[in-house]
Amino acid sequence: MYAVIETGGKQYRVSEGDIIQVEKLPADVGESIEIDKVMALSEDNGLKVGKPWLENAKVTAKVLRHGKSDKIIVFKYKPKKNYRKRQGHRQPFTEIQIEKIEG
Repeated sequence: MYAVIETGGKQYRVSEGDIIQVEKLPADVGESIEIDKVMALSEDNGLKVGKPWLENAKVTAKVLRHGKSDKIIVFKYKPKKNYRKRQGHRQPFTEIQIEKIEG
């Protein structure tokens, strides 16, 4: 059994027990969250697809930790003009573990 969920503007295919990193969520470590934006749900009796989301379907997950991903270097350069600009960015994330898929 798996589900396709949307959080943070991205889509993830998840099963029970999966650990994934999503865009930062406003939840404390150890807290349980419910994701109700379920786009598809695969069960024993087939696949259900929502338009755009399924009603009465939700995914329960537990927040494991918050962190920052690896640094991305943004380098702008214009030849022959002595213009160079170097900037770094680290995107924050939340690591969650999928506990239960209901549908």
